[in-house]
Amino acid sequence: MSLLFSKTTLGQLALQNRLVMSPMTRNRAIGNIPNELMVEYYAQRASAGLIITEGTSPSPNGLGYPRIPGIFSAAQVAGWQRIADAVHAQGAKLFVQLMHTGRIGHELNLPAGGRVLAPSAVAAAGEMYTDAEGMKPNAVPQAMTDADISTAIKEFVQAAENAVAAGCDGVELHAANGYLLEQFIRPNSNRRTDRYGGSIENRARFVLEVVEAVIVAIGKDKVGIRLSPFGVFNDMPLYDAMEAEYTWLAKQLDMRGLAYVHLVDHSAMGAPPVPDSIKAAFRGAFKGTLILSGGYDLARAESDLAAGKCDLVAVGRPFLANPDLVARWKTGAALNAPDPGTFYTPGPKGYTDYPALT
Repeated sequence: MSLLFSKTTLGQLALQNRLVMSPMTRNRAIGNIPNELMVEYYAQRASAGLIITEGTSPSPNGLGYPRIPGIFSAAQVAGWQRIADAVHAQGAKLFVQLMHTGRIGHELNLPAGGRVLAPSAVAAAGEMYTDAEGMKPNAVPQAMTDADISTAIKEFVQAAENAVAAGCDGVELHAANGYLLEQFIRPNSNRRTDRYGGSIENRARFVLEVVEAVIVAIGKDKVGIRLSPFGVFNDMPLYDAMEAEYTWLAKQLDMRGLAYVHLVDHSAMGAPPVPDSIKAAFRGAFKGTLILSGGYDLARAESDLAAGKCDLVAVGRPFLANPDLVARWKTGAALNAPDPGTFYTPGPKGYTDYPALT
């Protein structure tokens, strides 16, 4: 009896299986608006129990990468509604991942009037691709004022309300991978000396205020969060207090009662492994649904579910290259190999043209 393919629940939602499609940036949203190509892409993969969308900005200031979608304009909401309808028609549930890129970005990727914002005016190492001028160093961000923080919280709330209005089942707050919410948590990117900086209680304040405000707006059953303890992507170096601080954060999130925590482990792609002790700490401290992701194949997914290490398993690249991944894993069919050269390029090649089983 397969646990992975058995039905389960996520809060009030019934899921057709325990397999989650991970959020994956694909850069196909021309003009930052979800389009018919994206409708096709998500519908192809809707044999998952839950789809978490690619990172979607709640603000014009959060569109740090080229061609990523937003969910703050009427046209964007209408685009997400078409995607939600197509996914639901195939039986999957859909959470929109709210990703404000913060300091990971460049002014050339932002709409007119957009600003590169962060907790502190500290540029991230590395470069950002722009359609206009190719690779550019990550911008030096503007340190957010109290007014900017208040505005950003309101933007997350409005984006969550927009997602629900579009018929999506909930939102995932992206507090991982070096984006704005994690930029507040981590001491290298948060050099503030006010109530949002210094101790972990202060550095986590913005994240927890966003969580609380979004829960008030749409209900705790519709809110999840993604975290990447021990992740180093986008210039987030390791630091000594990390395990203790993220364990504290697990308890804080449990007190707020949100639907799920989604823990990322990118060790399969060369990042430091997330210690089992961290995963166990979240399992013990957080009573909601726990999603684990990172390098899963069928055997490890079944093993971790059977051992009670998590409730749902998220996979990325296997779903990217195999729209019918559920059928392939059920039957033992061979998998298509993903093509990294087309991960972030516009158009259908390497996006909607991966073959399904005949």
